Amino acid sequence: MKAVAVTPGKPHSVHLRDIPTPSVDQIPNGKGVLVRILKVGVDATDREINDALYGTAPDGDEYLVIGHESFGIVEAVGENVTTVAPGDYVTATVRRPGGSIYDQIGTYDMTSEETYYERGINLLHGYLTEYYVDGEDYIVRVPQGLKHLHVLMEPMSCAAKAIQQAFEVQRRMKVWRPKIAYVMGAGQIGLLATLILRLKGLQVYTLARRPAPRLNAEIVEGYGATYVSTENQSISQLAVEVGKADLIVEATGSSWIAFESMKVLGHNGVLVWHSVTGGDKQVEVPADQLNIEFVLGNKLLLGSVNANREHFESGIRDLALGEAMYPGVTEKILTTPIDGLESYNDMMRSLVEDQDALKVFVNVSEG
Repeated sequence: MKAVAVTPGKPHSVHLRDIPTPSVDQIPNGKGVLVRILKVGVDATDREINDALYGTAPDGDEYLVIGHESFGIVEAVGENVTTVAPGDYVTATVRRPGGSIYDQIGTYDMTSEETYYERGINLLHGYLTEYYVDGEDYIVRVPQGLKHLHVLMEPMSCAAKAIQQAFEVQRRMKVWRPKIAYVMGAGQIGLLATLILRLKGLQVYTLARRPAPRLNAEIVEGYGATYVSTENQSISQLAVEVGKADLIVEATGSSWIAFESMKVLGHNGVLVWHSVTGGDKQVEVPADQLNIEFVLGNKLLLGSVNANREHFESGIRDLALGEAMYPGVTEKILTTPIDGLESYNDMMRSLVEDQDALKVFVNVSEG
């Protein structure tokens, strides 16, 4: 079968290749699920892997199949599979367990091991192919009524985890009722975080550099949030005007914004860093001021990456509620379809050159 892969460590090596077609019997104990891929979302992670910034092939292979945002239909199941059946629409988690206690209890996104396993990223092949097989525990059913949102399940899981983690750690407060949230960045994660926070009833300000009118602003406003262009209003000016944030989700990819966010976090607030900022850029920060404000203000900074099954399931529930509350808005994120695995060069070109592409995805098959 066909697959889009890279040669890890070799820049711009993306290519189409033939790989073996998997079988449901590859998974032991009758727990295998064979999925035919319908669509695969791609993002900056795939671009950076093709740039050879990271990415590791599975043991014994010199190539890595990329793509970690899957949407497909079940073709066959093992005899002991009970949660999905042929014909079901599904997505799949990305991380896989290692050997730590966190891996073993199902929180494999929080592994304490240096070596981790991520499909399409590190030591496991991804989903940018025609079929894949995996264990039932990692397959998440998608309601038929959400199939039009297909590849948003994985990025939604990451946004769901980031916000869930913020509320989880704020149990320390006994009572925490956040009212104002800032979302730094209006890419796919920022927009989906905006949706979740609006569903929780917060007053949300979603910040991006470029001014409206643009699609990102239309989506933010469609959720009942406020779009803020930092070309027109600085982060500090926003805080003076509307008040400091109780909760900030940072998803820009800019280390400068990540540290600027610390300055506008309110007392007892939580700042979630979701960005992965590659490179070696350095910024100056008012270290003494931030130190005293975080200590005396009981403020919290946490990092959040990836997601486990729980976050996929809660994210899907929020997508369903979002469709009821804000019908037709979320689908606008799906901006850039690419037809067929053979069009991998067009896929990569869109990731690199199209600044208006919110979500690039590949149509692999019909279903």
